[in-house]
Order: sequence, then C-alpha cells, then structure tokens
Amino acid sequence: MFKLPIDSVIPELKAQLSRRLSAVLIADPGAGKTTRVPLTLMHEAWLSGQKILMLEPRRLAARSAAKYMAASIGEQTGDTVGYRVRMDSRTGPRTRIEVVTEGILTRMLQSDPALEGVGLVIFDEFHERSVHTDLGLALCLQTQQILRDDLRILVMSATMDGGPVAALLGGAPIIRSEGRAYPVRTVYARSRAGERFETAAAATAAQAYAEVPEGDVLVFLPGAGEINKVTRELSRLQLQGAPVIVPLYGSMPLEAQDAAIMPSKEGKRKIVLATSIAETSLTVEGVRIVVDGGKMRVPRFSARTGMTRLETVTVSRASADQRRGRAGRTAPGVCYRLWTEEEDRMLPPAGIPEIMDTDLAPLALELCAWGVADPSELKWLNPPPAAAYRQAIQLLSQLNAVDSNGRLTEHGKQMASIGGHPRLIHMLLRSASSGNTATACRLAALLSERDMLRKEQGRAEADLRLRLEALEGAVIPGYSVDPALRGRILAEADRLQQSVRRGKLPVSPDCAGLLLAYAYPDRIAKRRSDGRFLLQNGRGAYLREMQPLSKADYIVAAELDDEGTESRILLAAPIERDQLEEAFAGKIEIVQSVVWDREQQVVKAREKTVLGALVLSERPLAAPDPQAVVYALADGIRQHGLHMLPWTKPVRQLQQRMIFMNRTDPSWPAADEQSLLQSIGEWLSPHLYGMKKSTDLQRLNLKEALESMLTWEQKAQLDRLAPTHITVPSGSRIAVDYSDSESPVLAVKLQELFGLQDTPRIGNGKIPLTLHLLSPAQRPVQVTRDLRSFWSSAYFEVKKDLKGRYPKHYWPDDPSAAVPTHRVRPKT
Repeated sequence: MFKLPIDSVIPELKAQLSRRLSAVLIADPGAGKTTRVPLTLMHEAWLSGQKILMLEPRRLAARSAAKYMAASIGEQTGDTVGYRVRMDSRTGPRTRIEVVTEGILTRMLQSDPALEGVGLVIFDEFHERSVHTDLGLALCLQTQQILRDDLRILVMSATMDGGPVAALLGGAPIIRSEGRAYPVRTVYARSRAGERFETAAAATAAQAYAEVPEGDVLVFLPGAGEINKVTRELSRLQLQGAPVIVPLYGSMPLEAQDAAIMPSKEGKRKIVLATSIAETSLTVEGVRIVVDGGKMRVPRFSARTGMTRLETVTVSRASADQRRGRAGRTAPGVCYRLWTEEEDRMLPPAGIPEIMDTDLAPLALELCAWGVADPSELKWLNPPPAAAYRQAIQLLSQLNAVDSNGRLTEHGKQMASIGGHPRLIHMLLRSASSGNTATACRLAALLSERDMLRKEQGRAEADLRLRLEALEGAVIPGYSVDPALRGRILAEADRLQQSVRRGKLPVSPDCAGLLLAYAYPDRIAKRRSDGRFLLQNGRGAYLREMQPLSKADYIVAAELDDEGTESRILLAAPIERDQLEEAFAGKIEIVQSVVWDREQQVVKAREKTVLGALVLSERPLAAPDPQAVVYALADGIRQHGLHMLPWTKPVRQLQQRMIFMNRTDPSWPAADEQSLLQSIGEWLSPHLYGMKKSTDLQRLNLKEALESMLTWEQKAQLDRLAPTHITVPSGSRIAVDYSDSESPVLAVKLQELFGLQDTPRIGNGKIPLTLHLLSPAQRPVQVTRDLRSFWSSAYFEVKKDLKGRYPKHYWPDDPSAAVPTHRVRPKT
C-alpha cells in the first residue's frame, strides 16, 4: 500500500486500543483514516477474530469506502470487507469489516444489545453529528458499560474538537494526524453583491475549469434544485472541451451515484455538481478543483408547530474545511470559495448538532424500545432538548405507541421492530384493518423520498393521489416522472410490504387521505375558505395556488413548510367526514359551547362535534347550563369593561366610598375597576342568572351586587365612616365626592359654613375633607383642608373680592362666630 499521512499515527492508535476501550482519532481530510484504519486494526490480537463495524453517515460514502478497502486488498466487496445500507447489502460469512449506515447500526443494537461477534465500533466523520450517530454512540456506551467490557469504540473525525468526545468516552486518548495527502490552494471570491447564487456558482465553476487545466471540478451546492439550475447555466456557457456535467445527490439511483464518483473517460474532463453528500469520506475520482458555494440545506424542526422544514444555511468552518479537503485527495488541488476572506473569518466554527434541532419522534421510539424511560439514563454529547422530547413522547402516545408511563405498547413494539418514522409505521399497521396496506406502503415510500412528480409548467399540485397514480404507471397530463426515483420508491414500498407481512393488494388512491390521517392526525384540516385550512392542532395552513384540492372540505397535510404565521401545504390528500368519524370515533367529542359573542353582545350556546380544534358539526343548544351562561356573560363584561353595567350616581358613589374605605383599611374589599373585573365571578355572577344579553344588564340591581361584597359589620359601619352626605351649619345636606379616594371633597357655599370652627372629618375622624368653598354663584373661591386657618387669614382677602361682586350678601367680620345661611342674608 502507498503511504498516507494517517500511517504515522497508526502505531500509537494500536497501542492505545490494546490497553484501553476507547479512543478519538482526529485526522485532516485526505489523511486516509476511513479506508486505512479498519484494515490495519483488523488483525489486532484484542479483536480475537471479531468483526469491525464502521458507521458512515451517508449511504454513498459507506458503499464507496467498502469498495475501496476491498479493492486495496485485491478482493470483491462482500468478502473480507462488506457493507450494509438501506435496500443494499454486500456481506458474506468471511466478512470482518462491515461498513454500515446509521439506521442499520441502531437496528443491530436493538436486535442484539450485546453486539455479539463485534469487537470494535468505529464512528467515522463524527463531526456531522446526525441524531442517529449520537444515538448509536449512546447505545454503544451503555452496551460497553453493562454488557460488554471488551467492546472497543473509536470515534474519528477531521474537523471536530476531540476534547468533549474524549471526556464522554471516559477520558479516552486523542490521537492526531497532521497534514493532508496533498496541498490545496484557496481562492476567495471578490464581492458578488446582487448576483444570483446559481449564476455566481456557474461562473466560478467555469472560471476554475478554465484556469486549472488538469483535473475534474467538484461544485458544492445546497440541493437538487440549485444543481439543475447550475447545470443549465453551464450548458449555456458552452465551455471549451465540452466537459461532462454530472449531478450527485442523495436521492439519485445508486448506479448514477457510482457513475458520478468514477474517473472521467480518458481525455474528457468532468464537472460534478454535488450536495453535501460529497463532503466527507468520499473520493470523487479525478477531482483536483473544488468550488464551494458556501451553502447547505438542513432540516429544522419547530417544537412550536411540530413540523420540520428544510432551511438553506451558511456552511460552518468545519464543513468548509471538509469540502476544501476534497481537492487534495489524489493530487495537489485548488479550492474556489464563493465568499470573501472577510466573510470567511465570520463562519461559525461548527454546525448545530442535528439532535438539537430535529423531530425526536424516531429517537424517542428507539429509546423506548431500548428500555430507557428518561434520555438522561444514557451518556450524550448533547442531550435531547427536553421540550422537543416531551413533544415526541406526546406524539407516540397519540399514535398508541407508548402508554401513560412511557412504556411501549404491543403496537409500539411492532412499530419499533419495523423501523422508520413512527408516523409512517403507525400508518402501515393501521392500514391492515381496512385492507389498504399496499396503498399505505406506497404512501410511506413516497413520503420518504423527494417528490418524483414534475409539472411541465408551474408548480405541481399538492394532491398525493396524483403521485400514487403515477407510481402505478398512469400518465398524468402535464406532468413528468423521474423513472429512476419511481423505481426506487416502488422497491422501498415492496420492502415495507414484506416487513409488515402483507401480500400484494390493489392500490386505491381514494383512501390516501384516510391513511394519511393515521400518520398525521394533528394535520387533519378543515377548509375555512378556498385554499385556506385550519389544522387539527389549531394552526392555519394554505395552498399557494388554486387547485381542485383547494375546495375539499377536509384534507390531511403530509408535508408543510413551517414559514410565517401559517404553514404552506406542500403535499396532502382529501378525506371525507364520514371517514374521519369512523376512523377517529374514540377521539371525537361532543362538547357544549357557551360563549360570549362579542359582535352581537349576547351569550350563544351551541353543541359541537369536535376533533381537536376542528368543529365537524354544530347546532344551537336549547337549554344550556344556567351557570355556564352566567360565566359567559361575566366573560363578556370582562372583555368590554364595567361600563356595560347600569351605573347611576348613587351606585358610582357607593363604589367610590368602598374604594376610600379599602385605602384607609385594606381589610375592606377592593372595589376599583381592575379588582372588580378580576373578582367579577364572586360579587356579580350570582346576580346575573336569567340574563344573557347586554341589554338584560339594565335590569341588574348593581347597588345590591356591590353591597354583597361587604360583611354585615362593614355595611353597618359604611354610613358612619364614609357618609354619603354631611350636614353643614346652614342645615343643608351636602353630598361628599369620593372620586379622589385619597382626599374626598365637600363642595359647599362658603356662607353655609359660617360658625363652623374646624374642617369636617370622616373615617372615624382621621381624614379631613377637602373643602371646595364656593361663591354664591357656585364657583370655587378657595380649596382648603384647614378651615380654622382659612377663617383667620385667607378669608379676609376672599371677603374683599366677594363683597365687591356680591354686595347684597352677608359677609361678616368674624366668620367663625357668624350665623350660617344658604340665603343672601340669614333670617333675623
């Protein structure tokens, strides 16, 4: 074998694993760790003839690594070195190194927690941090701790900080391999402000192809859509030498993926347009030039809505370094980046681990199957977020997979044994009772892949029934189908049908909505208007373009884009109401709704048939519960405010007197606006029986309702402590104004107080009234809380003014000893 940078640290790695159970290996891209390490460890004595399992995050990388290792020892894949990925397996009785993808490792652990016959598990490209990788490591660590004290674990990466992983492995040693196989020169872009991403990517690829005369070009793009657009741009540029333009993404047929990574024909250069599938553990033969678009597409799960959307994000420093390393795998290379050096310094160091931002329902099902009630029982680099995990358990409960204690039901055990997303597996198992298993298997396969249907002009309709018909070979006018993708979907559907042990049955697109309702009960939706729907979970959703599905009364949304306040429906199927009522009879409730109608200002009583947030039917309720009517009317008053009540001057004064008493003595009930609204159920509701409209409130005895807040003793004390009127020296009874609870006011003609020495007081003589002293024309001439001081000083200035304006009136020189009067002059 030719020498690789990784060879220099192999002796240290062997020495560490001979005396320890775990190790961390950090090696630059191109160092050769993926293909060299398993082969060199295969004959170690501590392995005792057992297998090596190597986990690869991607199917293409797993198959490619296995083929490369097998070829390097002169064998066919499936002999000493084999692989197992979804829908493809090459292993045999002599296989010692097995390269597997994440889901395969989980299934192996679930069926045999001790991993009998396996001596070493290698987690390659661990920095990608998929949720299955984190789960696989957590399960292997528990197996190592409880069942297998001889099982070794090796974590490998090119760009990962090894410290946290080493600590998780119990203080494992970190071995580092410096240097790439070949040097890579980096070229940064000048500013491309305003230029379309696809145009910039195509122009840079053309520039790289022209400037570097040797080697193929690998262009990193976010997804298949951008790959198609850049393909058209490059074809339009008509590059010299007519290079072969090849796509490479995950949902392509395996044969097409293999062809994309093979060397180009003699004398012919190649431009490979790839997603992040080509980022790690994969050598695309002949590539010496990398063009990095700097973007990638990742799933983002919203715990708020329970939905996942694909989001295009900027690559991390770790991903950018991985991509750059692809140019130096077989010879010196160059990497063109579609961002500036200044932007490069701002890249985040690493991406967000998938476990922190994904739908945790599959993880929760696996943990329940493992026998773990709480994720904290396992060791994690990043524990599953508590809120998202609770939501996942709630979904499993809704799908009848777990009981109230979080343990798997028999149905849940069946789901776990099949593997896959719990929603889709639940749909498969439920479909058996209606004889629609074949349709369910096809739906599950369709929803596990990208959309195979393409419209010749415009956007494809959301109706999944069209996809089912196309899958069965029907020609859909105006649409085309990816034949390779169709074949893969059919193959997956057949695999699912075998896993649920059901024979072939006719496919019925008309039952698609019912089947989807089993998988997505929270996404059953009722039409609010054409194209706009209300989901059972209470969220709004819409179809962007008008289509036949827009007028369906009920639909089930299988795929939604969780952007904005409402979700855009991408894939759905209609369902009939009678199907809903039959399939979800146990979930449908008859509820009586007694609520306040804000517009009509009346209590409305209805009987509703509901499924979650959806009202399937409703009718008026003839004899609603009187107490419920009172509660609804009280709620209406809370909404509109206390001004709805029949306030009169005496009633308002009563409220103000109670506020005054509460201020002076907190043991008295609070009667301010806010307190009355908060306690409306206690003081007002008992007086609302027999009423249901806002106009009925005018019959309310509001004074009696307010007084009901007072104890018998408080009622007896109120007139003494906070009297409604004060009798002044003239004999007049003057109302006290309590609108200012801190300083109640007595507005009285100055002449009616002649002979009064001191200010009148209330509240057991503690609170002096604020006197508004009025002229004969009832206009204020003085405000005081100290009448004695007023008589002795300010009165004489006021007297001069009043005597000039009212000369016929009585203005004595000694007001404190004068005769009071409410006339011009007192009677003799």
